[in-house]
Amino acid sequence: MGKGPGLYTEIGKKTRDLLYKDYQSDHKFTITTYSPTGVAITSSGTKKGDLFLADVNTQLKNKNITTDIKVDTNSNLFTTITVDDAAPGLKTILSFRVPDQRSGKLEVQYLHEYAGISTSVGLTANPIVNFSGVVGTNILALGTDVSFDSKTGDFTKCNAGLSFTNADLVASLNLNDKGDNLSASYYHSVSPFTSTAVGAEVNHCFSTNENTITVGTQHRLDPLTSVKARVNNFGKASALLQHEWRPKSLFTISGEVDTKSVDKGAKFGLALALKP
Repeated sequence: MGKGPGLYTEIGKKTRDLLYKDYQSDHKFTITTYSPTGVAITSSGTKKGDLFLADVNTQLKNKNITTDIKVDTNSNLFTTITVDDAAPGLKTILSFRVPDQRSGKLEVQYLHEYAGISTSVGLTANPIVNFSGVVGTNILALGTDVSFDSKTGDFTKCNAGLSFTNADLVASLNLNDKGDNLSASYYHSVSPFTSTAVGAEVNHCFSTNENTITVGTQHRLDPLTSVKARVNNFGKASALLQHEWRPKSLFTISGEVDTKSVDKGAKFGLALALKP
């Protein structure tokens, strides 16, 4: 476990990664190359049904400054400039998209032994201001995440979270959507040697009185191959197999079937990531 409570986005992240990360129903191909000067160029393509989306991302690093420039098939240019350790524990992130002149955003993150703060503001005349803060330790942390629209004078987001972490267990409780959604998650590491873990997430929506329960597990078959599986109370079951066929290069196949409507057939997704 690291020092400090981390940022608000880390509350429940272990369980979310176990239950949802790398699952997909599309076909995706990603290749990364490095120039002699260390510039990383990543090209990716995703097939969603009959639609094909592609983008090219270039990453340049100079000391503690990282610049990411991405161009997609819709001629959008995304730029992110990250400055690490501008001061001890401080990170600044500037992002904007061309041609959207209202997309500019400045974010500042600060990590302390007993606190983690992230605040962002849109670079417009009437910006949306977001603030998230966590206080506590690497064992017990309490945080909040709010967004305020200065144009309408309304809070567009108001969330709160609680996290408990020890050597092999992570539990969290989140109140989202201005108090309309209550989420509880649990992650337990069964065997660190084989990366075997189990997790569960329970969501309750007060406005619809609907509950969603998702449970999942992961296991490493060998040093290069791992499997994951999950199922929810609506009968949707998913499985995933990921193989590192060469260092940093991953092949992932995943599938999902609705056990209550087997006649609809299963959904399959493939992902191939190549890195030198």
